[in-house]
Amino acid sequence: MVRIPAGTYVPLQRSVKDVAQVPVASFLLAERPVTNAEFLAFVIANPKWSRSQVSRMFADESYLKHWAGDTEPGAQAPAGAPVVQVSWFAARAYARWVGLRLPTTAEWELVAAAGYTSTAGKDEPEFNRDLYAWLARPVPAVLPDASGARPNFHGVRGLHGLVWEWVDDFNTAMVTGESRGDGGLDRDLFCGAGAAGATDTANYAAFMRAALGRVPRSRPLALAALAILAIATAPLTLIAGIAAATAVLVAVAIPSTG
Repeated sequence: MVRIPAGTYVPLQRSVKDVAQVPVASFLLAERPVTNAEFLAFVIANPKWSRSQVSRMFADESYLKHWAGDTEPGAQAPAGAPVVQVSWFAARAYARWVGLRLPTTAEWELVAAAGYTSTAGKDEPEFNRDLYAWLARPVPAVLPDASGARPNFHGVRGLHGLVWEWVDDFNTAMVTGESRGDGGLDRDLFCGAGAAGATDTANYAAFMRAALGRVPRSRPLALAALAILAIATAPLTLIAGIAAATAVLVAVAIPSTG
């Protein structure tokens, strides 16, 4: 587990009504994303989340489509590789199954802002080179082992250069009110208005993440390279016990207790 110090998240896009900075408390984060092996354990324990039984309300036809079968990941999904082709609902269910929750955008972005040698990755030429090279590459047919990803300044692997990861509030970027009515729709965050009001117009990677967060989750492409990152809601001692018993030590964040 890696302790992430408290910090401040500065949203890329915000309206005049939003706060300029979001404080984030310290927490502990595991070193790598959830793997196929760990998600397989979840599916076996919860058959309703298997590929053939999952409700179409919670996952579309792309759900785990690269797995060989319901409980057989196969050659396209090595045990140690990050689990992908999962819906937000499935990611949330997995997190709850192990006593966790998905992180917020602010929590994820705070950690992901770090480069290889500092907390300000945007100022590191090598980090930016690798990041933008990854954004330009197609997703490989078979993902590498999650433990092989280069760690960032905090010691966390796979936030960039490996997969896209779900956050709890991925769909709140533009709608701030009740989603069935457009009363909370903030038009200052769209198109030219959104770009003009960005806090860092040079942060191309952040724009990419914001764009991905707005892709309808019913489209297979949107699920092609999304993995799970989870943050705990229980005390450290409890989660440590769960982790030891189930080997779930991947992409797990735990709030600091002191």
